[in-house]
This record gives sequence, C-alpha cells and structure tokens, in this order.
Amino acid sequence: MNYWLLLIPVISAFIGWVTNWVAIKMLFHPREPKKILGITFHGIFPKRQQKFAEKLGKLVSAEFLSFDDIEQKISNPDNLQKIMPLIEEHIDDFLRNRLKDEMPVISMFIGDKTITNLKGMFMKEIESLLPIVMKKYAANLKEELDLEQIVTQKVAAFSSDKLEEVLYQIMSKEFRFVEIIGAVIGFIIGSLQVLITVFTS
Repeated sequence: MNYWLLLIPVISAFIGWVTNWVAIKMLFHPREPKKILGITFHGIFPKRQQKFAEKLGKLVSAEFLSFDDIEQKISNPDNLQKIMPLIEEHIDDFLRNRLKDEMPVISMFIGDKTITNLKGMFMKEIESLLPIVMKKYAANLKEELDLEQIVTQKVAAFSSDKLEEVLYQIMSKEFRFVEIIGAVIGFIIGSLQVLITVFTS
C-alpha cells in the first residue's frame, strides 16, 4: 500500500476547512469591489447592504413597529392609567401651591374641599381627553416620521466592520462549526477516495 495515500484525507480535510473559512470571510470581504484576473470580488454583506437595509426597513415598519401598534400602546387605557397618578400629583401641586403665586386673590377663596372637587373634575376630563390626544399625537407622528426610511438609512450607513464584529460576537460558534464541518466532510471524501483507489488497484 502506498502510504502517501494517507495524506489524501488530511489534504482533503484542509481544503474543506479552507474553503468554508474563505466562504465565511467572503460574507464581509472585500469591503469594496476588487477585480482579480477580470473577476470582480465583493463581500456579500457590503454588496447587498443597501438592499438588505431597504428590505429590513419595510419589514420593521410593516411587521415589527407599525404606527398602528404604537397608537394602540400609547392610547391603551391600562397604560394611560399608569400615568394618571403623576398627572394628579401635578394638578394637586398646582391648585395648592402654584395657584397662590399666579392668582393670590382667587386662591384665598379656595379651600381643601374646593381643591378636591376641582381636582376630581380635572382628572375626569383629562381621563376622557387623554386617549383622544394620544391618538391624535400618534397620527401626527405618523405623518412626520417615516419608520421605513429611518431604518433603511440607519442600516445602510451601518459600518461593515461593526456588522462583522457584531455577527462574529453572536455567531462565532456557528462559524467555527461550519469550518469544522468543512474539514470533516473533506476528510470523509478523502478517505473514500483512498478506499476506492485501494480496492480498485
């Protein structure tokens, strides 16, 4: 048996590992298009970043963060009830303290009972008015802000270096696994080549 044949699985494993390593690197590199022997090479993410940004912008604005969702959240009675104590505290402070500075004469004729009644009326009005105000605010916000455009611009301007760093932080184990799988598959193919060569010679 030619012992040089034993190198074939090792070489095949190395080629499989290098191939997958290069494939992973080509996700991000080269950052700018480069021509080598008449062939243009450009990293997949840098090349498709604008398209990716546009698709992500549409997806976020339509599925993840629509203005309808925002409107429902900010006008939800349960959520509004959470801020009512703060509003009540502010009104109470105004009637008991700031009113004396603004209108000292009127404040002399307002006692605790009147303050309590006024505060109750104000709170009732605010409670009924607040959902309408918040819905109107959301409608105005929708006209002024283009979520799709904002997300698209942010992603399109995102640094390729930063994107690579973030993805490597998240998927370093997966990338390493892909490299190892390449080596394993290469080794298996090389071993099969050796077996075929041995049994057919």
